[in-house]
Amino acid sequence: MKVQFFETGSSHMSTRGLKTAAGQIQRPVPLREAAYEAILDLITTRTLSPGLHLVETELAEQLGVSRQPVREAIQRLSNEGWVELRPGYGAFVHTPTETEADQLLAVRSLLETESARLAAENATPEQIDHLRELIDSGRSETTSGNTEAVVRVNSEFHRSITVASGNKVLTELAAQVDRRVRWYYTPVARIRGSASWDEHEQLLDAVEARDPGRAGTLMSEHTERTRLTYNEHAQEEG
Repeated sequence: MKVQFFETGSSHMSTRGLKTAAGQIQRPVPLREAAYEAILDLITTRTLSPGLHLVETELAEQLGVSRQPVREAIQRLSNEGWVELRPGYGAFVHTPTETEADQLLAVRSLLETESARLAAENATPEQIDHLRELIDSGRSETTSGNTEAVVRVNSEFHRSITVASGNKVLTELAAQVDRRVRWYYTPVARIRGSASWDEHEQLLDAVEARDPGRAGTLMSEHTERTRLTYNEHAQEEG
């Protein structure tokens, strides 16, 4: 069951249930780093939704730390574009624009299209088996309606395709955009539904058939469908 953390229509965060989602930070991880990771995870899973007012005292209480590491984490998140600091009003989760989404998803498409092409040349039988298992898991989570798990498995599938490419630089670059991709994918995961896993399966068939051209084309089409779905959803929400 998904815990509801915020009252409908409220722009302020409620502490109810947040401890369940993030858990108290475990020492001896540096507190500023642990607070950063915990808050970023809440943002990327949209537990802390775009536009939400972040209250330092409430976050600190629920994460089991003082306000200082939370303040440092929020500053770092602001520097990275996850949080907006508004003088006189406080910190708010950044609301992505359509241009930002287009730019990120375009970069993702370039990276992952090349990953798929190279995976068709370099993937090992063990990597292909792992990807098959992820597809089965993704279909199961989609059927059960567990959106958080769907997003997680989807991310792992794409990451595993990149790893299977054998290109370490490409893998590192893809990892840098992974969290933002998950942020954008979360609100449309339910919309994409089983169709996304059908596309994954077709892509993996091309990888297993050692067909780089088809694998690259299928990945390009797949990421483009996600981009279009996100834009349509954002326009409807707007």
